[in-house]
Amino acid sequence: MTTVSRETQDRLERFADLLVQWNAKINLVSPKDLGQLWPRHIQDSLQLADQIPQGATITDLGSGGGFPGVILAIATGNPVTLIESDQRKCAFLREAGRICEANVTVLPKRIEAASPPEADIITARALAPLVKLLGWARPLLKENGFCLFLKGIKAQDELTEASRDWHMTSTILPSRTDPGGAIIKVSDFKRVV
Repeated sequence: MTTVSRETQDRLERFADLLVQWNAKINLVSPKDLGQLWPRHIQDSLQLADQIPQGATITDLGSGGGFPGVILAIATGNPVTLIESDQRKCAFLREAGRICEANVTVLPKRIEAASPPEADIITARALAPLVKLLGWARPLLKENGFCLFLKGIKAQDELTEASRDWHMTSTILPSRTDPGGAIIKVSDFKRVV
């Protein structure tokens, strides 16, 4: 469990309250997950904060309900660009940024059509297989940047599959919130030619 300051905890609680309100109108998380919102979504996202240097720019792919992008903006204070194609979710993300005083910029586009400034770190959670994430992330990442992807029990299988198409430096970090989960950290990656 990641420990945060009282101010950060207050902002995370504001986020959780807002998400519960909005979830009644648009599906941000599964209704059955609302009872597990903190461990399953907020703490899961929060564990990435330990991997993020102060001041690093972050781009979150497929931000959806704000996981992990808004949580990381709240916890680190770093600027986070949120890419999300669903306009209703974008409205939620903008409101969450405002209410939680998070340094977020929302890009209401498909990932392939977005062209944010290159970031130091690319994140994603429950979005797509690793091989696809790498294709989306490569043009958005600074030369010495890295990716942090929250994954489930098949993280090693995804890494094996992606290594057929990509040369990369990678590490699998165990999830602190899900015994079957993992964080895949990838850097120095380029397509196999």
